Amino acid sequence: MSEFTDCIVIDASGHILGRLASFVAKKLLEGYRIFVVNAEKAVVSCTSEKSVVEEWKTFLEVGRYRAGPIHHRRPDRILRRVVRGMLPYRTDRGRRAYKRLKVYIGFPGELKGYRVSEIPEAKADKLRCRFITLAELAESIGWIGGKVD
Repeated sequence: MSEFTDCIVIDASGHILGRLASFVAKKLLEGYRIFVVNAEKAVVSCTSEKSVVEEWKTFLEVGRYRAGPIHHRRPDRILRRVVRGMLPYRTDRGRRAYKRLKVYIGFPGELKGYRVSEIPEAKADKLRCRFITLAELAESIGWIGGKVD
């Protein structure tokens, strides 16, 4: 536990995906090491569940096989990619910041002793519209990860 003194563990349960990602990106650029747990429980706001799923499915059609871009279907990879979009990942500073990010499905045993943080401005209780969890979105676009409790 003493090897990571400048780290933050964030529980993504009930957090809005974009607001969580922007907070994480800022902290990564400040030099912190970030661990995001329960990535599958982050939420995406939408007018209807079908609209978000259709938008992601049309996004999956972009590109060619083996030529890119790579489209992830796992919730942890989706969240990681959203954070990457908020970083200057093509610069050396952005690449180093991106390497300090770890995203997990569930809660790994190696992080049991750490204090888990929440971001109050990213909580989904402030949403007045419908939302879909990242696990539901990932399953509807092809993730075969099964049910997550």
